[in-house]
Amino acid sequence: MPRTIEFSFFDDEALPTIPVILSHAGFSVSGNALLDTGSTVNLLPYDIGLQLGAIWEEQTVRMPLAGNLATVEARGLFVSVQIGDMEPVRLAFAWTQASHVPLILGQTNFFREFDVCFQRSQRTIEITRF
Repeated sequence: MPRTIEFSFFDDEALPTIPVILSHAGFSVSGNALLDTGSTVNLLPYDIGLQLGAIWEEQTVRMPLAGNLATVEARGLFVSVQIGDMEPVRLAFAWTQASHVPLILGQTNFFREFDVCFQRSQRTIEITRF
């Protein structure tokens, strides 16, 4: 059965972000994630990965990034993500070795797990999980 949750934003200039709870290795971190339909992968800043108890040297899957992050090393990391009161979902992230990047939810695999409807005129974001 589909489950939908709606988020409101109030600033006309605001980027589409949603509150999430990330969990890994017994640790949890709350944050705001940018919904980026143009991002190929989910992106996890270095400092958040450390707060989640991840150890850089133990992540063996290297992930090449493109664009302005092409020179930044990234490694694959699975993280449980909870949105509102929905059941958590396990998502694959490119954990970057940079902390200045935003937490991004992208095509692989956030937009494969969720349908997202941006309603700019109503200042809402609807997220549905099937």
